Amino acid sequence: MNISSSNFSFLKTLSENNNREWFTANKKEYEQAHENAISVANALLAGLSEHDQITTATGKKSLMRIYRDVRFSKDKSPYNPRWAGSFNRSKPALRGGYYFHLQPGGNTVVGGGFYQPNADDIKLIRDHIAMDDEPLRKVISDPKFIKTFGGLQGEQLKTAPKGFEKDHPSIDLLRYKSMYVFKSFSDKEVTSPDFVENALSVFLALRPFFDVMTDYLTTDMNGISLIENQG
Repeated sequence: MNISSSNFSFLKTLSENNNREWFTANKKEYEQAHENAISVANALLAGLSEHDQITTATGKKSLMRIYRDVRFSKDKSPYNPRWAGSFNRSKPALRGGYYFHLQPGGNTVVGGGFYQPNADDIKLIRDHIAMDDEPLRKVISDPKFIKTFGGLQGEQLKTAPKGFEKDHPSIDLLRYKSMYVFKSFSDKEVTSPDFVENALSVFLALRPFFDVMTDYLTTDMNGISLIENQG
């Protein structure tokens, strides 16, 4: 399963004609491209659900709208010439999420992680890292992880977060405000028959990272579960 060449051709042409008149005149092509994107998302969801507990109901529900909210943006282009979506894991026991962004021009990425976690979650993550960063370092330094993703990504503070010393041995990890990873795909790879299989292998490579972070987020500093009485 893959994104069709005609789908990427539609997105490329949309990026060059990002206006309502062109879109309306080519609505049929949009609908065909959308159905292809839904099929790929359904295949990703089906494959991922064999290995993880996902709450996202369908591939269609995973997809973000192609229509942009331009009310507070200087860029008034009405459409996003990409297909993007996410799959949520079953909280509270399982944490983190998978993400894909399919866009021609070599702009496709597949991955996931923790994007802008709330204040309580990022504090808990930092407390666990400060106490014992070895589980996380073991994952992100693993050769397979590095080969797949290159390394941990995410926005970082310029200095130490509140409550932590700037010379803390784990300061390089404590500064993260978000933690995620992505692997890039070329247009040729996205439109090849084995794209879904390759994308799924990227998602599965995330599991060791998710397992460590889930442990951080579901236990207190004494190792006692924070969710045992939650539904």
